[in-house]
Amino acid sequence: MVFEKIQEIVAEELGKETTEIQLTTNIQEDLEADSLDLFQIINEIEDEFDVKIETEEGIKTVGDLVKYVEAQQA
Repeated sequence: MVFEKIQEIVAEELGKETTEIQLTTNIQEDLEADSLDLFQIINEIEDEFDVKIETEEGIKTVGDLVKYVEAQQA
């Protein structure tokens, strides 16, 4: 559930197909997102899941985002 929603958000923000976005997908390298894109993605995720992502540090892949959100919801 968390992965699918994050996958949708990333796809929408970057104009990609959801099939291009997997847990191992590196947001900046594989999807060519810049820091502004990442900021937008994080804002959308914060709004969607009602969590606060304090830092982009350590968030490289879609899986990192999923783990972060799941940990915040626990």
